[in-house]
Amino acid sequence: SEEALKFIEENAGRPFLLYLGHKAVHHEFYPAERHKQLYSDVPLPYPKSMANTEENYRGKPDWVRRQRNSWHGVDGMYDHKIPFEQFYRDYCRTLMAVDESVARILGALEEKKLLNDTLIIYMGDNGFMFGEHGLIDKRAMYEPSIRVPMIAHCPDLFEGNRRVEGMALNIDICPTMLDAAGLPVPPGLHGRSLLPLARGAAEWRTEFVYEYYWERDFPQTPTVIGLRTDRYSFMQYHGIWDLDELYDVQKDPEQMNNLLAQVRITTQAGRLFNQIKDPELKKLVADLQQRLWKILAETGGRREPSWKA
Repeated sequence: SEEALKFIEENAGRPFLLYLGHKAVHHEFYPAERHKQLYSDVPLPYPKSMANTEENYRGKPDWVRRQRNSWHGVDGMYDHKIPFEQFYRDYCRTLMAVDESVARILGALEEKKLLNDTLIIYMGDNGFMFGEHGLIDKRAMYEPSIRVPMIAHCPDLFEGNRRVEGMALNIDICPTMLDAAGLPVPPGLHGRSLLPLARGAAEWRTEFVYEYYWERDFPQTPTVIGLRTDRYSFMQYHGIWDLDELYDVQKDPEQMNNLLAQVRITTQAGRLFNQIKDPELKKLVADLQQRLWKILAETGGRREPSWKA
């Protein structure tokens, strides 16, 4: 924060780009001394899907429940090094220092009369699960994992005090900053400037691809290649004998009713898709697969994961 304030002081008379990343809100959490006792008596908001019940895991892939007792699960988190309650509170405590830092940065911009014509983007670099479906961390395709908080402020570029419903992605940040600076966006970037969306653009993306590749260091989460549309969240897993997942996130935002819960291979051969009996559901999945494959083809992605030796 001190370096950022110094930078603003030294560059206020010319166009500048300032990136300020706060490491304290990344695990492991070490709150400032002045914040260590905050929220000690505040009850925690446990997610409804956190409880280890048959109802919560009905229709979930087997690996999700097994992951509860792992590095990234609520029953074994970080090899039992920290209780869930302390983990959650320490995260909130570290955020308080971020709040204080942001207040100082905004104050410096206001003092220099730069607050209205400086594009400020406040965001995280990834989502995070705090107990949803019994999980911790970011590697699954559930909504708390893939949704990233973001606030943008620049009255000279767009109106404020409103929520924009369009799909903004982290790959949009670079084109947005270039656009705000009046610079051309190089060809080949997959993202788009968010300024038209912030100004109320009617035409915008309605879907995006999610990819996570299995890691040796965190083997409890399988590879997933999925599609998130404005209505559905579709997850295809690789290398495991289990369920895929499909949720209507408009009707089921907490992702408790897997529309593919009954589609499972037992003694049959062939692909999981071939086991879908409901013709309307099969038609929907086929459409989502085609849309997913189209984006992968356009962006140089792969339908199937592969590794070079």
